[in-house]
Amino acid sequence: MQTPYIGRGIALTIIFALVAWTAIRALGARPPAAPNAPMPKPAVDAPLADKKGEQSVVLAGGCFWGVQAVFQHIKGVKSATSGYAGGFVNSPSYESVSTGLTGHAESIEIKYDPSKITFGQLLMVYFSAAHDPTQLDRQGPDTGSQYRSAIFYKTEEQKRIAEAYIAQLDSAKVYNRPIVTKVAPLKAFYTAENYHQDYLKNNPNNPYIVACDLPKLAALKKDFPTLYHDY
Repeated sequence: MQTPYIGRGIALTIIFALVAWTAIRALGARPPAAPNAPMPKPAVDAPLADKKGEQSVVLAGGCFWGVQAVFQHIKGVKSATSGYAGGFVNSPSYESVSTGLTGHAESIEIKYDPSKITFGQLLMVYFSAAHDPTQLDRQGPDTGSQYRSAIFYKTEEQKRIAEAYIAQLDSAKVYNRPIVTKVAPLKAFYTAENYHQDYLKNNPNNPYIVACDLPKLAALKKDFPTLYHDY
């Protein structure tokens, strides 16, 4: 029969491990980086299309609640859907992605009209208001590869524009730290559960939303007034 002292020792070990892990996460956390200057227009971009149409791209930049809301407020964006991309598990769930073991990142599929907004303009918002592209496998309080910064392109043109813009931002030292965003082809996008869709709109008083995501909308409205629109 196990003695109380052994049981107490196991409990203390578990508590110590949790405290240590919390300390390690705190040390890894750092305040989000902010651009040193207004985001430059992409030197390489697609021109506005002559006719209305629809194109799409999948972007990952931390918790999808705030990223979805940012792109829902951009003129020319038809829809922004929360989901998962970049992993090796078919039809993943939020619970499985949250373990960080599926390879997926919380992502947003953005459908937009290329006659109203260019891919480069979407990237300007993505690299500034939507998330901090200098944080590796984390965004603010959220840690793990599921919160990584990534562009999952659907066309070679999107790849070319994205890689050129990252190089442009790094060369201009728009951020004090290097951009860690990965550019990779989209293999599949899986729509997230219904309760994750329109989360900011439906839960504006959620403490996480207030602290982490409403400031993104404020930055979008301030820095890109000609692109911003209300719901």
